[in-house]
Amino acid sequence: MDTLTREEIERYRRHILLPEIGGTGQQKMKNARVLVIGAGGLGAPVLEYLAAAGVGTIGIADDDQVSLSNLQRQVIHDTGTIGEMKTKSAREAIARLNPHVRVVDFEERFSLDWASRHLSRFDLLIDGSDNFDTRYAAADAAEVAKIPLVTGAVGRFDGSVTVLKPYEAGPSGALNPTYRDLFPEKPPEGLIPACAETGVVGALTGVIGTLMAMEAIKLITGIGEPLIGRLMLYDSLSARFDTIRYKRRAAKAAAE
Repeated sequence: MDTLTREEIERYRRHILLPEIGGTGQQKMKNARVLVIGAGGLGAPVLEYLAAAGVGTIGIADDDQVSLSNLQRQVIHDTGTIGEMKTKSAREAIARLNPHVRVVDFEERFSLDWASRHLSRFDLLIDGSDNFDTRYAAADAAEVAKIPLVTGAVGRFDGSVTVLKPYEAGPSGALNPTYRDLFPEKPPEGLIPACAETGVVGALTGVIGTLMAMEAIKLITGIGEPLIGRLMLYDSLSARFDTIRYKRRAAKAAAE
């Protein structure tokens, strides 16, 4: 285990001053291995804040290139990186932000097959994708690997965040809920249009992505109460947060 250097102690001083985190929590972040799906609207703030926080190893899975229309919300990229792979652009931005962070980039789309080959290298998964196929694949892969999943979504002016650890029991002794307890089935194709068709406020992705990064920091350091069994909803137009609780379905729990 690599210990914090003098430079890192100074860099993360504001974290270390917090009794809840301290040097022990900062060391946990340095040792953490986090995979982020997508270096886009949600992935951008997640990557920036986790890198700034000192997460030691960050994986990025994305098979897309930076385009001009991305820059309104995907703030880890810039005009000079248009046409580059998002993984490369994000890796270079992280290197400028914090040279102590190791980045492992995968120019591939996340899938169950991909996860079977690579996910064992990480101890936390963050899903910033923009489609239900990837969201369900991420949830299934994280459950099989028995690692926490932080997942978020945005649309137009609204967003949501939750944390999944279905392989563990909650305070009541019952197993924590799965992604399918929250969303039992994928919506029919075309029912929920993508942001490319309906639009999305760029700053909204920053709000939700930053909340996702905060949940990741809580999970890594063991502080606070992660959003397990709770879906946080944010309505940007009314500046309102709401939280919905959800549980494991009784029929599924009985079968297990």
